[in-house]
Amino acid sequence: MKRVGVLVGREKTFPEAIIRGINERGNGEVIAEYIKLGGIQYDAPPKYDLVIDRISHEVPFYRATLKRMALEGTIIINNPFWWSADDKFFNYSLGRKLGVAIPKTVLLPQKDYMEGIISESLRNLEFPLDWQGIIDYVGLPAFLKPFDGGGWKNVSKVNSLEELWAEFDKSGTLCMTLQESIDFDQFVRCYCVGQEEVMIMAYDPRKPYLSGEQYVHNPNYLEPKLAERVRNDVRTLCTALGYDLNTVEFAIKDGVPYAIDFMNPAPDAELASVGEFYHQWITQAVVQLVFKRLGESTEVSRYRWDALLNPEPIRAYAVASATEQASRTITPQPVASSDKVATASVETNKKTVSTATKRVPTKRKKI
Repeated sequence: MKRVGVLVGREKTFPEAIIRGINERGNGEVIAEYIKLGGIQYDAPPKYDLVIDRISHEVPFYRATLKRMALEGTIIINNPFWWSADDKFFNYSLGRKLGVAIPKTVLLPQKDYMEGIISESLRNLEFPLDWQGIIDYVGLPAFLKPFDGGGWKNVSKVNSLEELWAEFDKSGTLCMTLQESIDFDQFVRCYCVGQEEVMIMAYDPRKPYLSGEQYVHNPNYLEPKLAERVRNDVRTLCTALGYDLNTVEFAIKDGVPYAIDFMNPAPDAELASVGEFYHQWITQAVVQLVFKRLGESTEVSRYRWDALLNPEPIRAYAVASATEQASRTITPQPVASSDKVATASVETNKKTVSTATKRVPTKRKKI
């Protein structure tokens, strides 16, 4: 029998649907339940084969517990090691290199710092900051938002340099980014499950949460060619980041989908929020993923940080955009005739093979 644990916060309908779906399909051979955690012993045997994480990004005790579970071989959706290391500014930079359209973004120094950080601690920082240069690059209006936040928390839209200063002064110790505002024609939020299954959802971020107006079920919301580009961008980003459950948001302007948010490894899936159709789709997709992951073979644990960041099996690798690849391509210079390596033709099995005379012969052991 295999056990699946579900770690949750305030949400109700999605985790309950997940547990019900796993238990119905598991037929006693796979059992899902809510996790109960107390003091965690560092040498306790693993209790779960797989854990679905919905809340550890907000509770450090949960995050540390999941890392320890992963060390013991438990499959975690999503990988707690990478999730801990990730941030949205890195994501934007990575997305650009992968050829995904990304709004212009600048990472800003913090406004305030924890106790003990004094002026001498920050002598590498530019002061005063070139605010005008930042505005000239990003443009106005722009969005000021945490570099690793989510759920539209601490996000503000600024229309002038004075508004930017006022909002920045409120940010405290949060590290913020300033991002170009895309005056979108269309907006979509896309579920991605297992780095393969993609559901494009018409979404209006301007509508209130739980208003019933944010998500609209419209399979033809995007024209086919644009929808295919969005799906490809979603898979490219989630494969590069290694997230098995994520949402990617696109602000679409003049036919170009700009990825503005794709670090959502515990995406909203509540019935009252996303609606019945999307709630059922994401539930079924995650249940399917759970059984797929449980059925995959696992290799012997490698107790190294990189192995925990990149556990086997690795499905695919993201490829840099053509522009990025071109910028890294070195064109060999023509070789002068005096420097050319002499070649000799040798006949082997009546076939002529050109062999470099300067090549170092391979030493072989006598048998």
